[in-house]
Amino acid sequence: MSHARNRYSTVAIALHWAIALLIVSMIPMGLWMTSAIESPENQALAYRVFQIHKSIGFLILALTAVRIVWRLTHRPPALPRTMKWWEAFAAGATHVAFYALLLALPLTGWLYVSAGWAVSQDRALEVATSWFGLFPIPHLPGVAELSIQMRRALAFQAMGAHSFMAWGAVVLIILHVGAALKHQFVDRDGVLGHMVPGLKSGHTDEAVSPTPTPVWAERAAGVALVLAVAFAGAIAARPYALTESQLATITLQAVAPAAGQPKLEAPVTPGTAAVWTIDPAASTIAFTGTHAGKSFKGRFDQWTGHVWFDPSDLAGSKAVVLVQTASARTGDPTQEGSLLGAEWFDPAQYPTARFEATRFRSLGGDRYEAAGDLRIKTTTIPVVLPFQFSESGGVAKVEGALELDRTALDLGMASDAAADWVSKMIGVRIEVSARRGS
Repeated sequence: MSHARNRYSTVAIALHWAIALLIVSMIPMGLWMTSAIESPENQALAYRVFQIHKSIGFLILALTAVRIVWRLTHRPPALPRTMKWWEAFAAGATHVAFYALLLALPLTGWLYVSAGWAVSQDRALEVATSWFGLFPIPHLPGVAELSIQMRRALAFQAMGAHSFMAWGAVVLIILHVGAALKHQFVDRDGVLGHMVPGLKSGHTDEAVSPTPTPVWAERAAGVALVLAVAFAGAIAARPYALTESQLATITLQAVAPAAGQPKLEAPVTPGTAAVWTIDPAASTIAFTGTHAGKSFKGRFDQWTGHVWFDPSDLAGSKAVVLVQTASARTGDPTQEGSLLGAEWFDPAQYPTARFEATRFRSLGGDRYEAAGDLRIKTTTIPVVLPFQFSESGGVAKVEGALELDRTALDLGMASDAAADWVSKMIGVRIEVSARRGS
C-alpha cells in the first residue's frame, strides 16, 4: 500500500471538513432561533436565521449525497493493525450513522416545513423556502394534499425526530472527536493524519485492517441507531388530540379559500368620459407593511389599467385595474414564495385581482376620490381611493394611496390571522402616468 493510500483523497477531505463546519454552525443556530422566534424584538432576525438554517440544511443534504457517492467509488485508508475488532466495528458503524444522520436531518426538516404547521405555537404556518435567496425550493410532493389533522401530526413527529437526531449528532460528534484525539495522542497510530492535512498519517506497515467484521453488520448497526433515535423523537413528540371545537376552528382557518374553478374574468365595460392610455414604464402599484417586526416594500410587475376620466364628467368616469398577483415582488424570495400560497394570493387558482371604480367625486382643487370594489380571490370589499390628478400637454399624473385590511380580504388567515407576523394593514400606493386617447 502506497503512502497516498494512507490518506483520504483531497475531495473526500474537502467534503468532510465543509460538512463538519456546516453541521457545527447549525447546532447553536437551531438552539437560538427556536427560542428567539417567540420574542418580538428578535423576530426579524430569527426569521432570517430560520431561512439560513433551511438553506444550509439543503446544502448539507447535497454535499452528503456527493460524499456518499465519492465514498462508494473511492477506497478509504485502512485502519491500523493495532486496533481491536470492536474499535474497528464502532468506527465503521459511527461513520454509517453519520451518513444516515446527514441525510435524515435535512429530510425531516424539509418534511416539517412542507407540513405547514408551527409546532411551537401549534397552529398553521405556511412559509416558502428559497435557497440563500437564489431560487425557490418546493415543498415535498403530496404533503399539502393531506388533511389538516395529518399535517399537524406529521409536523410534530417530523420536528420530534429532527430534534432528537440533532442531539444524537452532538453525541456522535463528541465521540468522533474524542476517538480521533485518542488515536493521535494516546495510540499515536496516525489515524488523524488520514483526514487532517499536515499531520503524519499511519505508516505503510501499520496500514492493515484488523480482523474485519462483516460490512453489512457495521452498516446495519449505524442505520439502526439513527432509526431508533428518530423513532423515539417522533413518538415523544406526538401531539395531543384536538377537541371537536378546536378541530373545527383550525380546519376553518387552514382550508384553502373557496374550492372549485375560478370564475372567468368579467369583460371591461367602458365609461363615457375621456379615455386615457397608461404608460406602464412610468406607472407603479406598490404595497408596504411589516413582517416579523421589519418593514417591507413591494410592487406588482404585471398589471393593466383601463381609465375613463374627466373632471367635468365625473358621472361618466370609470377605472378598471387588473393585477396579476403572481407578479408580486418584495425582494425577499421567501416572502414572494409565500405570497403564491393558497392562503395568500393563490395565483394558481385566482391569477387576477380586480379593482373597479365607478363612482368619482371631487375633494377640491386637484384632489379626488374613486369608490368601487376590490376583488382578490373570491372576496370582494368596497374601497375608496383618494388621489391627485394633474394634466399637462395631454399627459396626466395620478398619485393615490390607501390602506387595506388583509384579514378582510382573507389573506394569510391560516398562518397569521392575529397579525403576529405580517401587519394587518397593508399600505397601497399608485403612481400613474397616462396620455389622452385610446
